[in-house]
Amino acid sequence: MTSATRSDVPVAMEGDGVELRMAPIGGGMSVGYIHLPQGADLGPALKGMPDDACQCPHWGYLLKGKVRMRTASGSEIYEAGQAYYWGPGHVPEALEDSDFVEFSPTEEFETVINYVKAQTG
Repeated sequence: MTSATRSDVPVAMEGDGVELRMAPIGGGMSVGYIHLPQGADLGPALKGMPDDACQCPHWGYLLKGKVRMRTASGSEIYEAGQAYYWGPGHVPEALEDSDFVEFSPTEEFETVINYVKAQTG
C-alpha cells in the first residue's frame, strides 16, 4: 500500500501561481496535487500538442474552486466537491482559485508536464 500527503509530494512544476506536485503512487499511476490561481488558462502552454490539448487522462476530485474544461465538443464547468474524469483532449481554465487532487498514468502525465515546462521555460 502506498500513500502520499500534499506535503510529501515534490513540486514537479510551478510558476505564475500554478503549482503541480506529482509522485508515482503505484500501478503505473501518479498522484498530483494541483493549484491553479483564478484566471490560469493552460491553453497557451498546451499549444502544439495533438489538438492543442492535454492528452493524458485524469481521475480526480476538486477540493476548492471552479474550473472550466474545454474540449473539442465544448466546455464543462467543474466545482469544488465534484469527482471527475477528464479524458484525453482537454484544456483547463481556472475560473476561481482552485485546488484538486488527481490520479493519472505516470508516463502520459510526465510527457505532458515536460511539454508544458518546455513551453513556459
